[in-house]
Amino acid sequence: MSRTIRLALYLSLFILMAGCAGLDPSFETPTVGIRSFRVLPSAGMAPNFEIGLHIVNPNRAPLKLEGIVYTVRLEGQRVLMGVANDLPEIAPYGEGDVTLNASADLLSSINLFASLMQQARDTFAYELEATLDIGRFRPRLQVREKGEISLKSPTK
Repeated sequence: MSRTIRLALYLSLFILMAGCAGLDPSFETPTVGIRSFRVLPSAGMAPNFEIGLHIVNPNRAPLKLEGIVYTVRLEGQRVLMGVANDLPEIAPYGEGDVTLNASADLLSSINLFASLMQQARDTFAYELEATLDIGRFRPRLQVREKGEISLKSPTK
């Protein structure tokens, strides 16, 4: 019986050491910023949005993005929630862009549309909260950005 316990203890210790070997104490948190946030043409009642994120990897290892979970509030009201998993790998000491395409949920954004109809304006406030999953043994990155977007299409 003690031989079985000793074997299980050695096996557990080996697994623990192998898991810790994958952790990198020199890992620096990548920088994530919003590159763009704009309204896209829509065929239906609910608007479509394009959210561009710019990611800087300050590490010597590639940054493999597993997924992104995001929420967007417009004028303080949550109108967009989504996920993305088809993401690029950011090269070591490199930069990359991620584009998220989202469509507003009509039922959750009725109050927003009503307030926009009452007050004619060209810009409104947004808040983006995103969580980037960069792998099983890395902490998830939290991004919070605030700003204003314009409902007008840029003129060319």
